[in-house]
Amino acid sequence: MSDASLGAPKRRGRGSTFGGGSPLVYLIALIVVAITVGPVIYGAMGGFRTNAQLADKPAGLPDPWVFGNYKHVLTTSSFWRYALNSTVIAAITTAVTVLFGVMAAYPLARYEFKGREPLFLVFVLGLLFPAAVAIIPLFIIVTRDLSLGNSWWGVALPQAAFALPMTVVILRPFLMALPKELEEAAMIDGSSRVGLFWRIILPLTTPGLITVGVLAFVGSWNAYLLPLLLLQDDMRTLPLGVADFSTEHSSDTAGVLAFTTIAMIPALILFLALQRRIVSGLQGAVKG
Repeated sequence: MSDASLGAPKRRGRGSTFGGGSPLVYLIALIVVAITVGPVIYGAMGGFRTNAQLADKPAGLPDPWVFGNYKHVLTTSSFWRYALNSTVIAAITTAVTVLFGVMAAYPLARYEFKGREPLFLVFVLGLLFPAAVAIIPLFIIVTRDLSLGNSWWGVALPQAAFALPMTVVILRPFLMALPKELEEAAMIDGSSRVGLFWRIILPLTTPGLITVGVLAFVGSWNAYLLPLLLLQDDMRTLPLGVADFSTEHSSDTAGVLAFTTIAMIPALILFLALQRRIVSGLQGAVKG
């Protein structure tokens, strides 16, 4: 047997791989995608049907296509009020989460001090406690002690607080990976600590900031339990609006599907538009 034949790599059988992966992996991925995306597509298509069509053929396609359900939702004043509340609360939550998250992660990543790792462990342990665990104390603190019940800030601040652990955990590796020579050069040029943070550190951690910002926004947009306890009447958010609309129009299944579909569009568009930055940000956090 020649040396060339010994050194040549063995070819894999055609049936062993499929586009670089096992057919079983692709089958499982296809099933997961169908389970995840299927209800979304069904809800969106159901909004273009009438209740009679849904009752006659629940899994059928719109025939004919009906746009009245979506038009009715978009011309309802309560929908836009819900959307405004959700947008403002999500924006406040995102801004507070990103700002205070990076300010907390920076010293934990760049400074050497006693108790740094135990302090970081506190944020890690915070991942184990969802907001539902402390919902009753939160309600008492927000409504009685802070007098922020039925307000945007009363919902946004607790949401930002519970988003901080994930934010710090993601941002810390980004900040640790930055070369120390940048800080030394900036300090030699006369930059202050604050100027170094705002002019150099923040621009270099943009992928991480986008990642935690999108996660905070989507989490706030989809929040249900905390707004349910703290918000009333005109201050209610879109998830609560979906529940209210479903209760008021329980017999209008097509209208409920249309309302639900429109309610999830903003967060879905934001996530899809920035999905590459989110993935790169999470990869950077893992590599760091």
